[in-house]
Amino acid sequence: MRSQLSTLALLCHAAATGATSVLLSNASSIITFDAKTEALAVLRHGSVLVDGDQIAGLYEGAALNHVRNDTEVVDCTGKIISPGFIDTHRHGWQTAFKTIGSNTSLAEYFLRYGEYVAGQFFTPEDVYVGQLAGLYEALNAGTTTNLDHAHHTWSNKTSEAGLKATLDSGARVVWGYTFHNVTNFTMSEQTANFRDIMASFPSNNTLVTPAMAYDHWASNPYGKDTQNIMALAREYNVSAMTTHYLGGPWDNANSPELFQTLGFLNGSIPCVFSHASFATAMDAKLLRETNQYIANTPESEMHYGHTHEHSYDMQDQMALGVDTFFTYSTDMPTQARLWLQSARYQSYNQIMSQWEIPPYNPMSVNQAFLMATRKGALALRRPDLGIIAEGAKADLLVYDGRSPGMLGWVDPVAAVLLHANAGDLEHVLVGGTFKKRHGKLTVPDYGAVQDRFLASALKIQKAFRDTPYPAMQGDFSSGFPYVSAREADVKREDGTGYGELFV
Repeated sequence: MRSQLSTLALLCHAAATGATSVLLSNASSIITFDAKTEALAVLRHGSVLVDGDQIAGLYEGAALNHVRNDTEVVDCTGKIISPGFIDTHRHGWQTAFKTIGSNTSLAEYFLRYGEYVAGQFFTPEDVYVGQLAGLYEALNAGTTTNLDHAHHTWSNKTSEAGLKATLDSGARVVWGYTFHNVTNFTMSEQTANFRDIMASFPSNNTLVTPAMAYDHWASNPYGKDTQNIMALAREYNVSAMTTHYLGGPWDNANSPELFQTLGFLNGSIPCVFSHASFATAMDAKLLRETNQYIANTPESEMHYGHTHEHSYDMQDQMALGVDTFFTYSTDMPTQARLWLQSARYQSYNQIMSQWEIPPYNPMSVNQAFLMATRKGALALRRPDLGIIAEGAKADLLVYDGRSPGMLGWVDPVAAVLLHANAGDLEHVLVGGTFKKRHGKLTVPDYGAVQDRFLASALKIQKAFRDTPYPAMQGDFSSGFPYVSAREADVKREDGTGYGELFV
């Protein structure tokens, strides 16, 4: 393992450094950040100077007089420069499931696609190429930082394959090694594997930071495994601890309140609670007191039926994420857009249900944009991410302001969040290095990666076609009964028009 990871050192170094100096010159608008007011600001007709992996300066105009002879100048006339987006909840290895679970429920996901059942179909190669393809997909859409709940840790080899792909991708990733009660790979073996990974971690890597994920807090709060997990996290001072928190009829109540009882919430390690579907008032209070965050995944929670009953009341301690991107959108602006309109609807409905008329819009585009950028950085306690400001990391996006969908924009924040798509994104820089340029990923021989991934995906998809769907009757594992939701009816007369899944 040590030799395998050490061979990545030069690759990681090359991915992290990039050009010495780059000037993104004469952009129509730059979405900047005012640290004093904690608000977005806009610099019209300006330039961003990148030196190494940091933003070295913001200037009005073309700023050509501020550059050295070795500075690469990129003309951004007519374009919008945005900070990179931050995804605070993702399972990167699942790319091979693309489109085969488009109608799945969360109960079905647990029994068919989740970490406890899917591992038998994945070799280390499948994990590697799925993780790599998924991170390239995220970079292409402008996600420059991911918190990966990496629950492909079914063996030493699958764990290391996922990490190797993460290091090779050139993305900024908080990689959460997942500790879980899976078959044939004990918690003790996982701990030994994690220690080996930490001992072998490339010292010159600046983009990938080790973190931990663990979901058995509620089922085993005072047991040996949970106590060992807390001790291990503190020993290595990991960059984050993340957990799925659903609650309600889903059980799995890995809540802030429980973390506080165990003495883990108010420490130096950022704790990110994914979904927080049935979070309580006490949870919200503790998150504010300890400055910890939930990772709201709007499309996931709508798709699967997690719901998010009280998340609208916790947006001050909320970042956004994607979750199982094989079932829906991978880009963060879509998640922010969905959440914005959902929150607006929720707030409007409280007034309209009383036959009253709201005089103004209750949530702004700026607030949603911050949730997909700055709030994600704060959830990870990385104030140098998710913003365009001098000294921040140079994770930058350049949008084509003359694309058909954006033509005529005035407000750059609204243009990016409500009108842009991944095809409008010309350049993506992570740590000052171009990961997408002139609309294409800067991946050497990306076609070979695609071919390698498709061979893996075809094999896995065939295996799932041959696997019977689970029978879900009686009670869910939490003890609550299965009850069918009302099926949508989009067809007259016989049947609802539900249709088949074309896989």
